[in-house]
Amino acid sequence: LFLTGCASGASGSAAFSPENPVTVTVWHYYNGPQQQAFADLVNEFNETMGREKGIAVQQSSQATVTDLETSVLAAANREVGAPEVPNIFAAYADTAYAVDRLGLVADLRPYLTDEELAEYVPGYLEEGAFSGEGTLKIFPIAKSVELLMLNATDWEKFAAATGADDSAFATVEGITETARQYYEWTDAQTPDISDDGKAFFGRDAFANYMIIGARQLGVELLRVEDGAPVLDFDKDVVRRLWDNYYVPFINGWFGASGRFRSDDIKMGNIIACVGSSSGAAYFPDECILSDTESYPIEMRAYPCPKFEGGEDFAAQQGAGLVVTNAAPQEVEASVEFLKWFTEAGRNLEFSLGSGYVPVKKEANEMTFVEQAMDAAGASSKMRAIITNAIGMTGDQMYTTKAFRNGTAARAILNDSMVEKARADREAFLALTAEGMPHEEAAAQFVTDENFEAWYEETRTALEMCIAG
Repeated sequence: LFLTGCASGASGSAAFSPENPVTVTVWHYYNGPQQQAFADLVNEFNETMGREKGIAVQQSSQATVTDLETSVLAAANREVGAPEVPNIFAAYADTAYAVDRLGLVADLRPYLTDEELAEYVPGYLEEGAFSGEGTLKIFPIAKSVELLMLNATDWEKFAAATGADDSAFATVEGITETARQYYEWTDAQTPDISDDGKAFFGRDAFANYMIIGARQLGVELLRVEDGAPVLDFDKDVVRRLWDNYYVPFINGWFGASGRFRSDDIKMGNIIACVGSSSGAAYFPDECILSDTESYPIEMRAYPCPKFEGGEDFAAQQGAGLVVTNAAPQEVEASVEFLKWFTEAGRNLEFSLGSGYVPVKKEANEMTFVEQAMDAAGASSKMRAIITNAIGMTGDQMYTTKAFRNGTAARAILNDSMVEKARADREAFLALTAEGMPHEEAAAQFVTDENFEAWYEETRTALEMCIAG
């Protein structure tokens, strides 16, 4: 039956019609502006092409990407109380890989012609070919990249007073040095209170920093060879990652206290952060210091900083949509919806409402993008997000390939240094509260021995994880 469905999809004949309609269910993790933008397009599809062809799409948000993964895996494993597997679900490669191992993921390659495939950015299709060349198990509908987002209102005060220049934002090392200067400048504002400087910078999705930072420095931390994961936890490269996160975090130059760094921006804990272009829509319009004190702020966006002397790699983010092995007509109807959704102009419309990057080559051409932004009356904020995000796609977009326990390995990279830095920062603050000078307290933690111990512990954890 599935082969019949493939043939049907390839030939263009449909097993559904207005008289014999089919319903397609979609699970995603969009919230806020992204959810509204997606829902608007689903409604448009249902009222136009869907009605014409006899396809009804029902969409449902599963709250967060973690909640979505849990729900999908519970449904796929037929856990008690779990709902039926949806026709389409949003997923990163590792989750798609896990569901595919259960035999539940449809290969969409037979449903697209070579000409249709050629319209998409090649790297976005490659992510969905994890089960072999010539397959497509994840359909790209929108991607995101990392951007540097700045509270320009407070930055201008600092820049005017110190001569600091935003050209430093081009490199990771420039961010570290700027953060040190900002801490010292804010500390000096209250000469009667020692060591009360403010953090400048924070990061979301820390695993991206580890993976992309290492890739820029010539090392692929987690690669797949002959279907098996290989760890390359190069000590010199990892030390450079450590020196540009752990060290500034211990010193208070970097910060992370809210759930997301946009929360820290809103609370005035930091004034710059690296986060997803899709998350940039949540960048606050004001800084709220207390119940009675707040002020408006302006956002400015920049390309994500890269390591000095490194290669131009950027994080390829954003889940694609996976179609499950349902009845042939449901698979074909799902693909019809995905093709419709990723038509260049329509996909860019979704981007302008969500901060995601469109997936077709045409929709990433700046002339096309600028015309669409003008027609949509895009805000200055969204123009900055989309322009910088699409500019980042000119780099070599990179994401790790799927493998068993890939999600767990990424979690180690995401949490290990962050948790170590937070714990040691608390210990540092305890020492300074007792009267120990800043430099002396920092020297207790910024040591070769401390790095070596963390490095060995993390390397061992990663080795055990990928050995599975």
